[in-house]
Formats: sequence, structure tokens, C-alpha cells
Amino acid sequence: MPLQSKGVFWLKKGPLRQEAAKDMAAATDDLRATHATGTGQNGHEPETSGASLRHAQFGSSSRHLRLQTLVRLRWLAVAGQTATVLAVALILQFPLPLMEAAILIAALAAANLMLAAWFPATHRLGPHSAAALLGFDLLQMASLLFITGGLANPFAPLICVPVIISFASQPIRHSVLLILFALACTTVLAFSPYDVPWHAGEMLRMQPVMQLGVWCSIASMMSFAAFYAYKVSHEATLLADALAATELVLEREKHLSQLDGLAAAAAHELGTPLATISVVAKEMERELQHDDRFREDVLLLRSQSERCRDILRRLTSLSADSDEHLRRLPLSSMIEEVVAPHRQFGIEIEVVERDDRTTEPVGSRNAAVLYGLGNLIENAVDYARSKVRVSVAHGASRVAITIEDDGPGYAPDILSRIGEPYMTSRPSEDARAGGLGLGLFIAKTLLERSGAAIRFGNRADGEPGARIDVEWPRRAMESHERT
Repeated sequence: MPLQSKGVFWLKKGPLRQEAAKDMAAATDDLRATHATGTGQNGHEPETSGASLRHAQFGSSSRHLRLQTLVRLRWLAVAGQTATVLAVALILQFPLPLMEAAILIAALAAANLMLAAWFPATHRLGPHSAAALLGFDLLQMASLLFITGGLANPFAPLICVPVIISFASQPIRHSVLLILFALACTTVLAFSPYDVPWHAGEMLRMQPVMQLGVWCSIASMMSFAAFYAYKVSHEATLLADALAATELVLEREKHLSQLDGLAAAAAHELGTPLATISVVAKEMERELQHDDRFREDVLLLRSQSERCRDILRRLTSLSADSDEHLRRLPLSSMIEEVVAPHRQFGIEIEVVERDDRTTEPVGSRNAAVLYGLGNLIENAVDYARSKVRVSVAHGASRVAITIEDDGPGYAPDILSRIGEPYMTSRPSEDARAGGLGLGLFIAKTLLERSGAAIRFGNRADGEPGARIDVEWPRRAMESHERT
């Protein structure tokens, strides 16, 4: 659902809402080219792909691995390798190439010291640099395993660690190259001529079939763990990007809501100089009332100064007298405020109140609830053929709002994914700017933060169309404090 379409216009009444819409449209146009659209209410699949919203906002550095993080992980590897080698050599007293192992561990430590000396702690690595360092770590680990028994070494699965780190933090193309390199190193380990450290006089040999089994287990574990790390990281990035867009929407609404206070402050500051102008105008009128040359101009000056005072008085009283009235909002007024901007687009919107207004809840104006409900109603209006029904019910313990339309409804295969970020409820061929698939996600996130439970589905009365149920505990609706 486009962020800049009809739903923006109910954020603030007056000409400023159009400026807000233009700004949001410009921002969304920039983002539209940088993210894929998803499936929606009609089940169409996306046809384009691109970088994430975070890339559009902060550049590619948002996916860069911080050097300090990698350095600390490598120091942990140095400590673990050192402790393991010392334990095998001194405690278990197994023979092993101690000098070669010490050189490999020292190489990793020296590389860490050089990185810490050459770069600040806040330095972020580009994809190529990160891939090179992780490739070095993988080669160092493979070399250490090669001289200590190859695949027969019980620590051989640790060769997967650099690959998992890469898939969790780096672009997929660099990570694929790294996993291919890791598989090549794992294959070389199968031909290691060194025996695994064991009791003196005894030799622990692994049969070729067992080596093949170990290779397959490491390869499958590496592939599964890498894929899992990539999916989790990717979904977390999408979620963070979508939440950032949600906060951007709320910040814009908050900024617009502060204009009333700025207008009142401006009226207060202009009051003093305007009072001085009025006093001077009165003196001039008294002195020049018999002078035909200036009498008309003085009277005009006096009348216009009084008019300015009336305007400033109204601005001040708007903030002072009606602020509390606007802050407290009955449920019926909230529904009408959300619905009103969408009545002008040729779709009938019917509001059905199932309970008496005398017992309706009255809470504080909540920008998140207003925006979330507005997005849901906008989505219904976009897909309705002729009518949208908004049903409102309230009791002693709950408040429920149901939004139904007579459109095509949600495709069955995507009902379980409704509300996920970057899954738009628009056809992929819809060329209007802003189809980032964030509308339902933003609405769901904002409403759930307010304490609501949301259910998406299709109408169960035999009629086509979508149905959205939003329900709050009554105490949550009456205790909304955010504006």
C-alpha cells in the first residue's frame, strides 16, 4: 500500500497535509526502485528485486561488518586454539606438531594485532575486505586441522564458522565464493598425511568410507547452517528496515501535530509588536482625524491591526481552548476521523455501531492507532468494488472494530503471510509509486503496539471480500497516552 496515497491526507487537516503527502511521495519514489514488491490481496508474485530500504536510507555501509566485531571473534579463536593445543600436548600428552601449530596460531594473532593497529575500532569492512579476512581465517583453521589429522580431527566441523559468519553478515555472492572455498579445503583435509594426535605407540586411522561420511556431514552442516544464518539475518534486516519506515511515518505525523503549538507560540510572540502598532495607530487616528489627506489611510491601518489581533487571538485560543478537547477522543469520533478522508474516492463506506454511544470508551488521541486503522481502511477502499463496512462494538471488557470490503479478498496461499514486511497487497503491474509492501505491516505493528489483536481473513458470509478484525481490551483503549 503506498505510503503517500490517500492515507497520508488524514494525518493533518489543512494545506500542510498536501505538503506532507508530496514529501512522502518523493521519499517513496526513491525507495520504490530499491526494494522488491511482494504478493498481495490478489496473490500476484513480485517481478522485481533490489536493495533493502536500509540501503536506500543509509547506503551499503549498513551491511558492512564492523572490524572490531571480527577482531574480537578472532581473539576468541586464538584463545580457543591455544588452549586446545596446550591441553592436548601438556595434559593429554599426545604427540603433535607443536611448532607448526604455534606458527599458525601466531599468524592469526599477528594479523589481528596489525588490524587493530592500522584501523580504528569503528572501521567497517567492505564486502571484499570482509571476505578476504574470513577467507584467511578459514585457511588458517584448515591448515591447523590439516597438520593434526584432517577430517579425523574431532574439531574439523569448526571449519564451518567463517562461512556462517559470512552468510549472516555479507552479500550472498561473496558468501557463496567462501563456502566453495571451504568445501575445497574440506576436501583437501580428507587427504591429510598426518595422523590425529593420539596415545604414543598407537595409531588412530579412519577408513575411507568414514572419511567420506565425515566430509558429507561437514558439507551438509555447512550448507544448512549457512542457509539458516542467511535467512534469519535477511529477515531481521527486512524487519529492521520496515520498523525504521514505521518510525519515520510516526515522526512525520508527530512533526505535523506540533505545528499547532508553533502557531500558538508565533501568535504569542507577535502579540507584543502588534499591540505597539495598534497603540500608534490609535494615536495617529486621534491626531489626524480632521486631516482629510490621512484620515482614510489611518482608519485602514487601525482596522487591519485589529484584524491581525483577532487572527492571533483565534490561533492562541485554538491551542489553549481546544487542545484538551482534541486530545480526548471518543471511539465514534475516532472512527469518523479515520474514515472521513476516504469517502471521496467513489467507494461507499458504511459505519455500523453495534452498541450505544453513551457507554463508548473515551481515550487519549493515539497517532499510532489513527494511522494503523487509516491504513487498513485505505487498503479496503483500494480493493473494494463498491462498498466498505466498518463495524464497531464495545463492551465492558473489549473494543472491537471489523473492516470488510466487497473486493476479491486475500488469496488463500498468502493469508498466513499477511502483515509481513515488504509483502504488498497491490498487483505487481500497478505502476503507482510507493508499492513497498509496508502498509499492512506498519498498520499491524502500530496497532499491536497499542495492545490490539489483529486477524486477517476473508468474509465468512458467502460474499467475496476481505475481513480484518481488530480487538483491544477496553482498558488498553481508554489508557492510550501517546499522541
